[in-house]
Amino acid sequence: MTTTFFPDAGWLPHHANPSRPAYVPPPRAVDAHCHVFGPGHLFPYAPERKYTPTDAAKAELFALRDFLGFDRSVIVQATCHGADNSAMVDALASAQGRARGVATIRPGVSRAELADMHAVGVRGIRLNFVKRLVDPKPVGYYRGLVDLVAELGWHIVVYFEAADLAERWNLLTTLPTTVVVDHMGRPDVSRPVGGEEFGLFVRLMTEHDNVWSKVSCPERLSVSGPPEYSDVHPFARYIVETFPDRVLWGTDWPHPNMKRHMPDDGHLVDVIPHIARTDDLRRKLLVDNPTRLYWEA
Repeated sequence: MTTTFFPDAGWLPHHANPSRPAYVPPPRAVDAHCHVFGPGHLFPYAPERKYTPTDAAKAELFALRDFLGFDRSVIVQATCHGADNSAMVDALASAQGRARGVATIRPGVSRAELADMHAVGVRGIRLNFVKRLVDPKPVGYYRGLVDLVAELGWHIVVYFEAADLAERWNLLTTLPTTVVVDHMGRPDVSRPVGGEEFGLFVRLMTEHDNVWSKVSCPERLSVSGPPEYSDVHPFARYIVETFPDRVLWGTDWPHPNMKRHMPDDGHLVDVIPHIARTDDLRRKLLVDNPTRLYWEA
């Protein structure tokens, strides 16, 4: 039986006609953080989900990738699909080697299942600590999942809010893999770059050279707003210039759970030269670093 899903009331669908960016990414550039949602009649949303989105299928993602001037994508499993990675895996299988994936797994996943995901291009798992999106688990739960995938050489993507970093410090600083932090740990950009809160995140990256950061999602962090999101630039620029070999960038398409506005993806691409101010930094951010992490692993 086919299930019909309806998006949450007030859900903002992704931008139907994004502008073409003025900035042209270099050859082999990677959008290292994006998602696929459904379509729900083929890939049902998880019963335990915290939100129901509008569908955002692989064909739309790949068309946007090409329109924005990117060559490759990293598709991160969406929480609305839970640990059923079928939509993400299907997109990878259709991408002709131009996509890699980050999965969500749960205890009990078999080595055969992990091997199958590795073969199609999965190279990491995501641990989500954002309490409005997932129910928190004990530390042992997360360590068990990391142990399952560390032997494959996979890395761990972590999503948390700035106020929760101290609580998760002991776990994050003892993981035996590369750790990629989503969206710079979601700093409060109304506070200073040199302040205590962002300083803790900088300390995490300074003291632990296995920690990387995505300098993504200005639309989620900004107070000043579109199209420039200028109040986010100093934070992202600091991370890019201080840790140039451990940064990634992504659109976060189709931008789940946006409440105030839906970003124009062309505007997001045009933020890149403001946060990576030289050709060398942009090449590392968009080509060298994601290639090393996702295609050479």
